Amino acid sequence: MKTADDYLIQLALDHGLIRSDRLQEGRLQWAALVIEDPSAPGLKDFLVRAGVLDEAALTKAVADDLGFASVTLDGLTIPPAILATVPRSFVREHSVVPFAYTDGVLHVAVSDPLAMDVIDSLAYVTGSRVVGALTSVDDIARTLNRCYEKEVADSGKDLPLAAEIELANQIGEQTEVSENDAPINQIVQEIIAEAIRRRASDIHLEPLERSFRVRYRIDGVLLEAAPPPKRLQLAIISRLKIMANISIAEKRVPQDGRIQIFVEGRTLDLRVSSLPTAHGESIVMRVLDQEGLKLGLPELGFLPDDQAEFERLIAAPDGMVLVTGPTGSGKTTTLYACLHQLNQSSRKIITVEEPVEYQLSGINQVPVNAAIGMTFAAALRAMLRQAPNIVMVGEIRDRETAEIAINASLTGHLVFSTLHTNDAPSAVTRLIDIGAKPFLVAAALRASMAQRLVRRNCPHCRRADVPSASEIQLLKLPATRLVDATFMSGAGCQKCHGTGYHGRIGIFEIFFINDEIRSMISTQASASRLRQRAREHGLRTMREDGIRKVLAGHTTIAEVVAATVGDEF
Repeated sequence: MKTADDYLIQLALDHGLIRSDRLQEGRLQWAALVIEDPSAPGLKDFLVRAGVLDEAALTKAVADDLGFASVTLDGLTIPPAILATVPRSFVREHSVVPFAYTDGVLHVAVSDPLAMDVIDSLAYVTGSRVVGALTSVDDIARTLNRCYEKEVADSGKDLPLAAEIELANQIGEQTEVSENDAPINQIVQEIIAEAIRRRASDIHLEPLERSFRVRYRIDGVLLEAAPPPKRLQLAIISRLKIMANISIAEKRVPQDGRIQIFVEGRTLDLRVSSLPTAHGESIVMRVLDQEGLKLGLPELGFLPDDQAEFERLIAAPDGMVLVTGPTGSGKTTTLYACLHQLNQSSRKIITVEEPVEYQLSGINQVPVNAAIGMTFAAALRAMLRQAPNIVMVGEIRDRETAEIAINASLTGHLVFSTLHTNDAPSAVTRLIDIGAKPFLVAAALRASMAQRLVRRNCPHCRRADVPSASEIQLLKLPATRLVDATFMSGAGCQKCHGTGYHGRIGIFEIFFINDEIRSMISTQASASRLRQRAREHGLRTMREDGIRKVLAGHTTIAEVVAATVGDEF
């Protein structure tokens, strides 16, 4: 039975590529080598390496004999999107290189013309018609080192999403994917990479009736991105579900998962949520960026006087400090900034969170798991037996958690937590409404702070601005305060993607508990009465804090008014 080497050697003789005497001499040398080293290369490779046989000429002869095209890859520029059509594992195992895609046909360089099963497998993997072109083993090896290894190292950073989508359009519809399918994996990679480049906090992939919408939440505002074709919807969603380790077979119920991915030079965690909708599964990915945890209090947006007051507040050895606001108002970031400032080797800090999204160095973090009875209250009760100095409770939701947290603050622990209320004084009545005793709330609470986030003027393109008369009227300020004002706005640039804003800062309302307020809490005074009395003692509302930041040029009037639409002047 003839082997591939037998065929190649006979072809070389027939085409005059090797003399019979040189071949016989080479056979003897090769046989001696095989006796000493059974793992030695085949006869054809031995003759090529010995310089007896010209591999390029032999490759062309084989191509002509079998009706194959031949190709030389050296010096050929292969687009990364073409390389991405074949999974890396397949390329390495079978020594193939995709080098062109024209008229619905994927052209692939191969070194073994007899391995038709490789061509058939490649057609199945890529879902397109595949035509092989013959080249040498060395040419393929050099090309892999020159092109494919660079593409792997870049991890898709240089692949424009539009090019990947166009390639996917040409290759055809894919309905299901496996871990190594391409170019779907490159499209997914680029969607995530673009979100990171644009500083998005969330990635939304939403199936609509006739389109598949992709939106990024940037500085709290959803902005649309280039949408992939509707027919790739199922393949992209399946790929994301595989990455998040959730079932791709289950499409009827919501699912949650996590993805850890290396993109744009750093490792990121993505919290993935899938939700069945009328036109397919909607996917939302929350970007959990550890860099955001390194913010200090100044980066949060505190002006110097408020920062000094707040630092004195959190330096207390005991008591309770609450941060309030709606979802997405930056409460968790503020609490993490507090813990970051207080985190010292001399203090033991324990948190209970649902879920633990960010890993904080040097801090003990406990995840809530209601399915096994590890509720906020159960975790908090157990945590107190660990003798902590500082405790953070992700959220106070019920009477039991509130009572344990209050008792902890009264027994020598500094307790941080959050509540969902519209303003700072309402935190008091909220605690009482869920069952906490008023006199205990009065004794435990040191302060509550309400906050919202507003977009910061882009530092790269901000410029002096003159507000309109209607905007000035909204401020309701005396003319004397406007004399030294520095109104600024962003003109829009590449850094801020034309929005004029880059990042967000907080606007705050800090409600300090003094003896008079404490007495009013004990007698169950209403939130409106507490607010009125606090205003008399100098409470600054969120809108007033925002106006100070407008006058300092940090943000715009429109941003502050939109974030504090319910505030009274």
